[in-house]
Amino acid sequence: MTDGQLQKLVERISTKFFRRPFAHRAYFNPRLRTTGGRYVLGTHNIELNPKHYEMFGMNELIGIIKHELCHYHLHLTGRGYKHKDADFRRLLKEVGGSRYCRSVAPERKRETYRYELICRDCGTRYLRRRRMNTCRYVCGKCRGRLLLREWREYNDGKTP
Repeated sequence: MTDGQLQKLVERISTKFFRRPFAHRAYFNPRLRTTGGRYVLGTHNIELNPKHYEMFGMNELIGIIKHELCHYHLHLTGRGYKHKDADFRRLLKEVGGSRYCRSVAPERKRETYRYELICRDCGTRYLRRRRMNTCRYVCGKCRGRLLLREWREYNDGKTP
């Protein structure tokens, strides 16, 4: 789908569900990573994540467009356009927009711990990815001295 086709789609959805025209720009922004779309307050434009359309199809995109159009129309009419506002929640439910969108971010690989700090007095354990100078830090619970151990030596590099 091109930006021109997206613009026409947003205009159609706006007139059909909100009975108001969409008079600004709607376009794909490939730099969006963690969100399906955003309404830009300063320009009144709507930016949409193209990955949501590619991965989940037209229905997901329409839900995101309705969500952003709720922000758009409420902001222009001077009503509560933020997620926490009752006006926003009411209108979103009325038009059938999506409250949340699915994640397109790749799963993050969980980093393993490399070091273990153990308090000599109370035995509290702290797991760290980076080496720490134990002379400069004390236990957060009892202020006792810390002992540094390599995590892999004792636990085969497995996270707890």
